[in-house]
Amino acid sequence: MTLLHLDPQVVKQARGLAARACEPVIEMAKAHTTVAVERATLRLAGITGADTGHRAGDVPWVNRVVDSIREQCGLEHGSALPAFHALRSHNLGSLTELAEATAAGMIQYSVPTGKDRTAAAKAARVAISAGIRKVDRSRAQRDKLITKLGDPAQRPWIYLIVATGDIDEDVVQACNAARAGADIIAVIRSTGQSLLDYVPEGATHHGFAGTYATQENFRIMRAALDTVSAEVGRYVRLTNYASGLCMPEIAVLAGLQRLDMMLNDSMYGILFRDINPIRTFVDQRFSRQVHARAGIIINTGEDNYLTTADAVDAAHTVTVSQLINERFAHEAGLADWQLGLGHAFEINPDVPESFRLELAHALLARELFPDAPLKWMPPTKHMTGNVFHGYLLDGFFNLAGMLTGQSILLVGMMTEAVVTPFLSDRDLALANVRYVLNAAGKLAEDFQPSPDGFIVKRAHQVLGEAVDLLERVVDDGLLKAISVGTFGLMKRPPDKGKGADGVIAIAEDYLNPAVELLETGATR
Repeated sequence: MTLLHLDPQVVKQARGLAARACEPVIEMAKAHTTVAVERATLRLAGITGADTGHRAGDVPWVNRVVDSIREQCGLEHGSALPAFHALRSHNLGSLTELAEATAAGMIQYSVPTGKDRTAAAKAARVAISAGIRKVDRSRAQRDKLITKLGDPAQRPWIYLIVATGDIDEDVVQACNAARAGADIIAVIRSTGQSLLDYVPEGATHHGFAGTYATQENFRIMRAALDTVSAEVGRYVRLTNYASGLCMPEIAVLAGLQRLDMMLNDSMYGILFRDINPIRTFVDQRFSRQVHARAGIIINTGEDNYLTTADAVDAAHTVTVSQLINERFAHEAGLADWQLGLGHAFEINPDVPESFRLELAHALLARELFPDAPLKWMPPTKHMTGNVFHGYLLDGFFNLAGMLTGQSILLVGMMTEAVVTPFLSDRDLALANVRYVLNAAGKLAEDFQPSPDGFIVKRAHQVLGEAVDLLERVVDDGLLKAISVGTFGLMKRPPDKGKGADGVIAIAEDYLNPAVELLETGATR
């Protein structure tokens, strides 16, 4: 049942325009690879570990191999052929042994031809297939645990952040949060990790305002949440970040270690981390193919636009970004149930009728994407040192989530913008959510905005503005739209930004078995 009486033809037009806006970018992504995509491919093939003896610090073996291939024969043919040709030529037993030999200066990489190419391609496909089967087993294990333990009885799922910098301390906070009612635990990444062009190895205890995303940290937290899931009698989901310069690699590690959700937005890294647009779009396509195969729900980042642009004036840019994210996701193989499209409660509370405006925007997202697990974000921009006012705002945010049927509700903290929240702050925040859930959890059944009223008219206005903007994006091109500050007021030209030197146009004989395997069987 629709409450907003949206015109189906206008909705269809909006989706059609979004598809047209995305198509040139999709074709561009297909015509390029990146150092991160090639590293992710070799991680699927089994390479792990790091060169711990390097004088400048640990260097992951996968970086050592991919950098050497690029230097010696280029990456336009892919990393798989040179790596597996060298493995066979030198009679080495594993990619890790190959990396060690590379560091010792014993390997000269080349692109094989003829029978050597056929043999290398076959070996690469076998190894990468084995990695994808590990991802499949992780997905099957999740399904099994959900069947055994069950999902939370009520929507929205309660999403809570931990961010101590120390994985062991994160585990303590995460398990206590689950016992207090959290359904999803998000481990915030250490400040600056998105700009590292490598993934650290091992467990870490020294992050800044967050904890490093590593394969071992993923394993530790997933194991802890499995234990507490059995204790509380429901499957507790784990979230991290597949974004930044290592987006594809982190997606692979998440699939291998059974993470359940990943922050993965098509434009966030461009706009808010100044990462090269082409690098981002190439990386995000591969990462989303991995997420599709792994059964991971993505969380997009539209809420961030409203922290830099006005939440009323820029409301239509959120809708446009959601439609663009949807199109990119579908093309990569993600199903609707995996699209945790983002939006936020970020209107200045001093604006007259601010709560009704929030309801209009939230309901528009709900009705445009009825099968998507929308992620509803709490107020941050207008939170102050007045924790009592903040607690009230969070209560209104929770109420808006109930009224408009949001799927994932990120717990708002009354100490936002004051301190990094303590366990006591999280407990109070969860109490706020529990009260609203218990008192108004079914209120959506009685919520019927007037067909000619303020909420419905505002939703129609935002959708109409979104269509107008999409028409301009189609005419100018998405890359041009990003360069002039259309989203979040951030201007990012396509030839600038971090990581631009890691983008490579592929040759006609480019080979990447991971892409082939994921494209032929991304969803089940």
